[in-house]
Amino acid sequence: MDNESKERLIKLAEEEIPIHKFLGLKVEKLEREFIRISVPFRDEFVGDIRKNRWHGGIMATIMDTVGGAIGYANFESQGDSLSTIDLRVDYLRGAEARALTFEGELVRMGNRIMVTKMKALQDDILVAEGKGVYNFIRG
Repeated sequence: MDNESKERLIKLAEEEIPIHKFLGLKVEKLEREFIRISVPFRDEFVGDIRKNRWHGGIMATIMDTVGGAIGYANFESQGDSLSTIDLRVDYLRGAEARALTFEGELVRMGNRIMVTKMKALQDDILVAEGKGVYNFIRG
């Protein structure tokens, strides 16, 4: 992926998609088969008010975003499209009220199906991992 395409995708991810802008998503690394983003903690992300932990639904949303971003990084034309078929997230420990890092990696790119694996880390400790299956259509 050339630098112009990479910069365009980063701008799309960080500034143009409303939910990403709300989340404060920042792309740290973007390649065709790998992405790393960071998301700062906000009070609106609390799911467990007793322990002040991240809401699992917010984490799942971000993991789906990370998986889908790999698909966008592999688009070849304006007519390409992507949609989530299945998303599985395993929560391994509670994510404390601090920033999280999310990584996604391409597992398989078929003719119509793309598979990714994702993980959420806090201070290099794995707090969740997941798998995404996407319908990937070339325009």
